[in-house]
Amino acid sequence: MQVQDYMSSPAITVTAETPFQDALKLMQASKIRRLPVVDSANRLVGIVSERDLLHASPSPATSLSVWELNYLLWRLTVRDIMTEKVVAVAPTTPLVEAARLMVEKKIGGLPVVDEQDRIVGVITETDIFKRFVAMATNQVSSS
Repeated sequence: MQVQDYMSSPAITVTAETPFQDALKLMQASKIRRLPVVDSANRLVGIVSERDLLHASPSPATSLSVWELNYLLWRLTVRDIMTEKVVAVAPTTPLVEAARLMVEKKIGGLPVVDEQDRIVGVITETDIFKRFVAMATNQVSSS
């Protein structure tokens, strides 16, 4: 069982220049919690999570006006928020190794990259849980 057999592909990505609000809207519309950040050659340069974006959102207790907030938020880009040191895996990584990395690093998903660091997919804890449930269901039905 390899990552390539269970990953979501193609990956939904953004660039470092993507405005903060556009990235958040894309996540909400796509019902995903992380976006790999790529350069013009589709190489992985970072990752931004929904949590990163929500932590960058202003507090309701702010003293800034609506216009000041909107101005500041539209100037904020993914580059300002993203994590640059990304844990990624290859498509041929065993699924159990990807799961071990997620547990060890306390992360919910991993970008999947080829030999040139180009993004080819994303494997998430949900993908792994689906496989686990399918295996458990098959064992129950075959007994």
